[in-house]
Amino acid sequence: MQLEVLGLKDLSVVYANLSAPALCEDAIRRQEGRLTSSGAFVFYTGKRTGRSPKDRFFVLEPESEKEIAWGKWNQPVEEKVFEAVWNRACVYLKGKEVYVQELSVGSEGLYRLPVCIITERAVHSWFARIMFRKEPVENESVFKDSPYVVLHVPGLELDPAKDATRSEAFIGIHLGKRRVLIAGTGYSGEMKKSVFSVMNYLLPQKDVLSMHCAANCGDSGQDAALFFGLSGTGKTSLSADSSRWLVGDDEHGWGKTGIFNLEGGCYAKLLGLSEKREPEIFRAVQRFGALLENVTMEPQDRIVSFEDASLTENTRGSYPLEFFGRVANGAKAGHAKHIFFLSCDAFGVLPPVAKLEPLQALYYFLTGYTANVGQTEVELREPKAVFSPCFGAPFMPLAPYRYAELLQRWIQQQRVRVWLVNTGWVTGPVGTGYRIPIEHTRSLVARILDGTLEQVPMERCRTFGWELPTRCPGVPDALLNPRRSWPDPLRYREKVQELVHLFHRFVDDGGVDMPSAIRKAGPVTGE
Repeated sequence: MQLEVLGLKDLSVVYANLSAPALCEDAIRRQEGRLTSSGAFVFYTGKRTGRSPKDRFFVLEPESEKEIAWGKWNQPVEEKVFEAVWNRACVYLKGKEVYVQELSVGSEGLYRLPVCIITERAVHSWFARIMFRKEPVENESVFKDSPYVVLHVPGLELDPAKDATRSEAFIGIHLGKRRVLIAGTGYSGEMKKSVFSVMNYLLPQKDVLSMHCAANCGDSGQDAALFFGLSGTGKTSLSADSSRWLVGDDEHGWGKTGIFNLEGGCYAKLLGLSEKREPEIFRAVQRFGALLENVTMEPQDRIVSFEDASLTENTRGSYPLEFFGRVANGAKAGHAKHIFFLSCDAFGVLPPVAKLEPLQALYYFLTGYTANVGQTEVELREPKAVFSPCFGAPFMPLAPYRYAELLQRWIQQQRVRVWLVNTGWVTGPVGTGYRIPIEHTRSLVARILDGTLEQVPMERCRTFGWELPTRCPGVPDALLNPRRSWPDPLRYREKVQELVHLFHRFVDDGGVDMPSAIRKAGPVTGE
């Protein structure tokens, strides 16, 4: 790509498509981070250790203005503001080294998007090389035109008074010009989620469902399982199953041939990671080629601590997909047979697993419920409900029902079983109950995938309308129905109605639009 066309002139050196070893050498030379004792590379992002959704904007322009669902997550910005900040970034980079990676998004060739990632830091070029794909974009792709350009300048801090931005950081997406600008934040996740947002705009317009989910499949490759959920609900952990083949851990498309990964790597939360509980992820982030983001390290022996949250609870590890031992051929699979909606319920009233009818599946997809447990689980006594339509509202530019219609089509055509899985608290809320062991959740998922739960008696929950299994190997029977697992039945009923009220308020207050038939599939008051 000709960088001058983008306004990038008088650069010191342009490093194009460097490999991981070369980028590692440059990152060390530039003092961007250090190697750990295991060979992974640790680096720090500064004061911003997570996404900055309030600083993320779409440019108001004719091509996309009528398509985008404007609101809390999709904020508009005038084109002149974007152009001014872009020009500031170009001036800022004069005389500096820059790193360019020409990559792609999407393992399915028909929907592969070319991307050009331009960064001021070697470590972020390395991150891009991990997270995006290296296959070329062929003529068959419906997106084979000029690439989307991502310009990443974390060292450029903006002045809101002069630059008309909200803060010193700015994430701008210009769909008409195929450009993404990330300034003032070094958090790597902004890069991957900005490109994901672009795909969530493009793919549904080609009748492809884009999804914030993990995916794996069995030996045949034709029995994919999808794991939808917000950050921290267990997508990466539950999809990393040594008995199945990993398709991907976070971003996928569902088209006429099946499921395909959008990315080339994984981006796992690391706080509390242990070899015993999550051996596949633990091994993947403990080798050369993996990046550890905001993980603390002992300076002498270079041993990292996955228990230390002194910098942030959002410690992250990125690694190539192939670091997981069993990867699906081409990072693709056939159509899904099972869908899991993961919810970390801090109220403690959702069952460990529930079977959903099709309209119920659309209701819980459109509400996207989980709970925010705050800075530390110990400090929080009153959980906060979080509703994120499509289990990824911050990344979905179109109206949520656009995605729901595509999901409904696939559920009907493929006769997909849909399950809600509580990866949060059982026997009580935060403070009195406990978080369900991941071993129990793995057992439930495994018994669903091998058909065992189809053979056990079910009982219907009156409030939510879903079906609960009465037994599951590897899980205590008493846990399967929260109405019986809570020691205080009255307190349980109160908490259930509190959560039901929050669901109703979210829908009634216009949190998401849905047809009345789907609305009626939601929970009811009184039990």
